[in-house]
Amino acid sequence: MKKLLLFILMVGFITTSFSQKYYTKTGIISFDAGTGLEDIKGINKSSIAAFDITTGKVQFSTIIKGFEFSSQLMQDHFNENYMESDKFPKSTFSGEIVNIKNVNFGLNGTYPVTVKGIIEIHGIKKEITANGKFKIDHGSISCSSEFIVNMGDFGIVIPGVVRDKLSKTAKININCGFVALK
Repeated sequence: MKKLLLFILMVGFITTSFSQKYYTKTGIISFDAGTGLEDIKGINKSSIAAFDITTGKVQFSTIIKGFEFSSQLMQDHFNENYMESDKFPKSTFSGEIVNIKNVNFGLNGTYPVTVKGIIEIHGIKKEITANGKFKIDHGSISCSSEFIVNMGDFGIVIPGVVRDKLSKTAKININCGFVALK
């Protein structure tokens, strides 16, 4: 399934033979939706992402069942009750780095970027803008971003019995190291 998603992502992403594209199959997406009463944290270390340094186009795809939790019960509730991962097996983002020209991929440093596009979670698509950073270190390229999503915007219902334990928002963290697409 992961190979098929990577293939579809890459085929859909390739637009010109003159562009420079980078990808990862090991992107890390984590979230924190806990409150002071309970830690609700999940992490996925196998997200697929690709971007083009010429155009700034970027795409992410994450298998929902790939999120891991501190307890199996929490993971089961996440997949069955909240994310309905059998019905909505993945989350995606498609957009662009609007200020890609400000990143000098040939010079070591950390460069702030703004990403704008469409995120799909739980079968619902929303436009989103998020800030992030590219870090260039001797030819190695990595990115990071942190942003908040409102679970209600994506049709994720929080039952009354756990309303005090589960936040209405989730803080999303993204960290990826990229390699050149050859």
